Amino acid sequence: MYPGTVAELAPQRPAMIVAETGEVRTYADLDDRSARLAALLRARGVTPGDTVLVVLGNDVRWGETAWACWRSGLYLGAANRHLTGAELVPILQDADPRAIVTSSELLPGLRAAAHDAGLPDTLLWLVTDDGFDEAVAATPRDAGFVETAGGRLLFSSGTTGRPKPFRVPPSDVHPAELPVRSAGLMRSLEFDDTGNVLLVPGPAYHAGPLGFLQSLHQLGGTVVLMQRFDPEGALAAIERYRVTHSQWVPTMFVRLLRLPAEVRERHDLSSHRVAVHAAAPCPPAVKQAMLDWWGPIVHEYYGASEGYGRTTIGPHEWLAHPGSVGRAVGSTIHIADDAGRLLPPGEVGTVWFAKPGAALPARADDGSADLAAAPGWGAVGDLGRLDDDGYLYLTGRSGQTIITGGVNVYPREVEDVLVTHPAVADVAVLGVPDPEFGEQVKAVVVPESRVAGAGPALADELVEFCRERLAGFKCPRSVDLVAALPRSDAGKVRLQELRERYLPARSDRST
Repeated sequence: MYPGTVAELAPQRPAMIVAETGEVRTYADLDDRSARLAALLRARGVTPGDTVLVVLGNDVRWGETAWACWRSGLYLGAANRHLTGAELVPILQDADPRAIVTSSELLPGLRAAAHDAGLPDTLLWLVTDDGFDEAVAATPRDAGFVETAGGRLLFSSGTTGRPKPFRVPPSDVHPAELPVRSAGLMRSLEFDDTGNVLLVPGPAYHAGPLGFLQSLHQLGGTVVLMQRFDPEGALAAIERYRVTHSQWVPTMFVRLLRLPAEVRERHDLSSHRVAVHAAAPCPPAVKQAMLDWWGPIVHEYYGASEGYGRTTIGPHEWLAHPGSVGRAVGSTIHIADDAGRLLPPGEVGTVWFAKPGAALPARADDGSADLAAAPGWGAVGDLGRLDDDGYLYLTGRSGQTIITGGVNVYPREVEDVLVTHPAVADVAVLGVPDPEFGEQVKAVVVPESRVAGAGPALADELVEFCRERLAGFKCPRSVDLVAALPRSDAGKVRLQELRERYLPARSDRST
């Protein structure tokens, strides 16, 4: 199905709701407005194969714009609304959009970035809170419009450098004929074609929420968007809109768990039957606490925008394999060292996905191979290990491993411990230069707001907390207490920005 089909069957069913305001777009609205917008774009010279870039907060117009593209052979591009002008320039160059949909708040910075990116003056600007609704309403539906399925343009999170573009091309088929996106994943998460209500507290421009939006509208479900994540507001939205499914990142779980018990117990969550998380590693203690609270409804998947492969794991599987992100779905996982040699279960190396039918890479006599050149093989630099049952455990990212005194320390292991301390609201661990050991482990911690006068005493307490739970060489040698970590809306630490704070000249800094 697609919105046009659902509009015929259930025209008044909500397709999009804004949680905080209650603003609704029914399927009749979504079908009519996306068809009118598609006609408007075509009349303004936007033709199949062109890109429409959306730079916008969570808004019902996300759905209208997405389906205008997906029913007219256009690429729907999605960009992070929080990026600065300088950060937007390379994205605009890679996207080369024919039209941009944004808000009046973001318009000046985008116009300046478009100029710096060398985009043409003929670029079509559509401003959601300045004439967008009126222009859509004034454009008649085109009875002769030939609908073809559109594509997607997404960008990697860019936590370590320039975001990379990934295009999924349009198709010549009618959008109603496309299979449900990620159908296998949707089935495993107990989505069906009746009564699904999905809460999306994260940004619609991110690959996960945008993918679920498309899939859910193909199934005829309702998407509830939060304009801004608020832990108690999320619980209230589950109760108010009888949410059946929800999508999270681990930092949201941490904030939910920090709510007082009386607040957590205040809301009726009985409709809530599946919670799924992805985008960043979840500390095992945090996930266990969520399972203790919500019961066995917490699912997880792991993958990347590049589409090399995916793993999934359900709650009962996770309890049997705590800390795992699951087993491969539709591909196989291999762990390899830096020379491309495959490693046995239990050993840490780079995570590689091989698609079905992928050729075996050519190997030298010592077993080394250029896996990046092997057709059907792909990796994004994540490090991990497999257990004997084929379950994957992530340990960090290539280039993030701390080598102190010749011993490897994986930041995630230290972060997973520190985040369980009640005074820690957020944490990132990285290596900084050390004259004796080469590198030392540094923890950058955001204290809970209720922790008054956090200073050296808390830093010492956190180091001791780690020593009780980790080998000594893994424990932080220094702790910085900061107001906030540079995180993307997807919950990932912006590593490049964080590292810039800790150049060699500052490596001896501690709290």
